[in-house]
Amino acid sequence: MKKAILLAAVLMLTVSCGEYQELLKSDDSGKKYSYAEQLYNEAQEEGDKRKYRKALRLFEQIVPEYRGKPQGEKLSFLFANTYYELGDYYLSSYEFERFQQSYPNSEKVEEAAFKKARSFYELSPNYALDQTDTDKAVAELQAYLNTYPEGEHVEEANDMAAELRIKLEKKEYEIAKQYHLTGEARAGNYRAAITSFTNFLANNPGSPFREGAHYYRFDSAYRLAINSFRDLMEERLREALEYYQTYKKYYPEGEYIEPMEASAEDIKSRLQNF
Repeated sequence: MKKAILLAAVLMLTVSCGEYQELLKSDDSGKKYSYAEQLYNEAQEEGDKRKYRKALRLFEQIVPEYRGKPQGEKLSFLFANTYYELGDYYLSSYEFERFQQSYPNSEKVEEAAFKKARSFYELSPNYALDQTDTDKAVAELQAYLNTYPEGEHVEEANDMAAELRIKLEKKEYEIAKQYHLTGEARAGNYRAAITSFTNFLANNPGSPFREGAHYYRFDSAYRLAINSFRDLMEERLREALEYYQTYKKYYPEGEYIEPMEASAEDIKSRLQNF
């Protein structure tokens, strides 16, 4: 009995595969549409990537034929969402954008806007790499939030946007730190670090990296000052002392307060020589 059931299942699968291959070669767009939609629905229920891929091959063949026709709206969304479900986020973002432009009054347009934004979110790389897709994701998430302030995905969109903004802040912060870390080899990098951290603090008022930025700005200024020619040293020592006082104002018991206080004492001692 088990062998008979297995044989029947294999036979059905073989017939199904044969029908699918014949359909791929067929010119019958209606049958392709029906079968692709069936595969898509089964894939949705079962989470079957293989069926999504099979549906996609059929969608790719018929989407151009249905543009501008009554079935085109539904087909365009299914096509975009199939790319999305398969993790092909470059193409899903493109197709969701196309759907929005073609069917701005569709009941699916909000979902398309969110999934387009999420596609870019999924494409966002490690903070150390180029952040073009991250910038795009933040812009698209904000566009979704602006357009649908009471939308179904508002909470998720806010969470993703906040996560990506922190990633962008970390990249900016780490670039500034690199200037600081290479300052001994090239004194001009300390000045670049000071400028970078000052800009960072101005541009990111709620960042979790603010305390570190205050510290490294001070330490860059301190190291720049003590390695300066005498005619520049006093002004730079006073600038560093101001950065120390700013840090202490906001973080009187901060993580970096002890090494900063030691450096501040050295600054005050040096200033007595002027």
